[in-house]
Amino acid sequence: MRHKLLDCVVLVKDIPESGLRVGDLGMVVAIYEPDGLEVEFTKASGETQAVLTLTEADVRPTKADDIISVRPLSLRA
Repeated sequence: MRHKLLDCVVLVKDIPESGLRVGDLGMVVAIYEPDGLEVEFTKASGETQAVLTLTEADVRPTKADDIISVRPLSLRA
């Protein structure tokens, strides 16, 4: 699936070095050909946690039956 600028996406793999886990919500802030995405992940406070260059395979679109939750930030899995 091709994502668009400002799409909300869901991480499908853990990225422990950035404190991110499967299911974390991010926003596409840039698109690179052929399948690169710059995705910003933020804390509930609005502060940026990470901005990462990922591939289309690293994220999925949000679904109608997804629910947003909050977890404490921890670099430990």
